[in-house]
Amino acid sequence: MTSETMDTHEAEPKSEVEKLESDLKQMAQKILEYRTTLPDQLSSALRSILDAHRPYLPSGASEQNMSREETSSASEDPETAKKLKLLNEKISSNCSVMPIVLKRMKDCIARIEKFDSCNDAMIHPAFKRKKTG
Repeated sequence: MTSETMDTHEAEPKSEVEKLESDLKQMAQKILEYRTTLPDQLSSALRSILDAHRPYLPSGASEQNMSREETSSASEDPETAKKLKLLNEKISSNCSVMPIVLKRMKDCIARIEKFDSCNDAMIHPAFKRKKTG
């Protein structure tokens, strides 16, 4: 081999090594940038996802908010305030009657189960279904 071919073969690996070193420096710079910006981006994305799934709860106690809403709607429209008050009364009335309704339902279910457990002989033949076929 001549000295000229040796120089070209040596020049190619040197230029290739220099190119690889510059690529490596660029990659190191990008990694450094990602390391500084990526955690902030991830935390903001996670925060926004969690905020999107969180139900809206107004600040303060719910009773205070209800009284604020009632006063604001009362000042706007007296008819709406009247309907809202009637609705609240009906809801509270239904809630107070609920234990009585549940007790009656339990009694009825107990009677039905007792009736089902009784012998078929107690049922009058007029109330029995006729078997077809």
